[in-house]
Amino acid sequence: MDILIDTHRIRLSVDPESFDSLKTTIIFLHDSLGSIELWRDFPRRISEATNCNVLSYDRQGYGKSDGFSESKRDKEYLKKEADVLAKLIDQLGLKEVILFGHSDGGSIALLAASLYPNKIKGIITEGAHVFVENETLQGIRDAQTAYKTTNLKEKLTKYHYKNTENVFKMWTETWLSPSFSEWNIEHYLSGIQCPSLIIQGENDEYGTLDQVTSILQKTSGISESLIIPNIGHTPHKEATEIVIEKTRNFTLNL
Repeated sequence: MDILIDTHRIRLSVDPESFDSLKTTIIFLHDSLGSIELWRDFPRRISEATNCNVLSYDRQGYGKSDGFSESKRDKEYLKKEADVLAKLIDQLGLKEVILFGHSDGGSIALLAASLYPNKIKGIITEGAHVFVENETLQGIRDAQTAYKTTNLKEKLTKYHYKNTENVFKMWTETWLSPSFSEWNIEHYLSGIQCPSLIIQGENDEYGTLDQVTSILQKTSGISESLIIPNIGHTPHKEATEIVIEKTRNFTLNL
């Protein structure tokens, strides 16, 4: 299913036959290299566990959505994605929304909850960033090496098709640019009024637990953390059952 937002075609994944307008909808927000398909069966399993509608989409430039409109990003690119998300919620007429965001998607969830508090019932983040760390930059440099020396590009092409080169370029060049080192969204956190569940792997290769601490300390709504030992940046893949159970409990208690 496709919709138009600001003249750009965005690919959605939603099952209209099972969609119930009276239920809460969980929207899945992918990471910097992610897409609808890379969530695999995780949204379906969350739907079964929570009895909520689930929806995921390819952001512009990713997967089967239209390509990027620009060749470079500025420091506000994640805020712009939060604005797009708000338009998507309005266009689909969604009234009870929980956001589940991974990495970049987690940062977008935080921004959307702050900027559009009336649209968001709760947020769940995995490996979200609110400021730039050396660990993040080193993780991206390592990914650059893998892109050149392994079959990472081939793997990504299965999901991003002709968008693949730009997806990788936009991520690495933006975060590694000197001007982006000052990126920080901590000042938005006090605007988050809804409950939040902040998940992170103890060995996250893209960020430290300082990210979690900042979010917990600065949000206005009730926030709780889930730090999972012995895993990295993708808890929903590395500790699936734990994340599903915690998501279920969080969602049912909203």
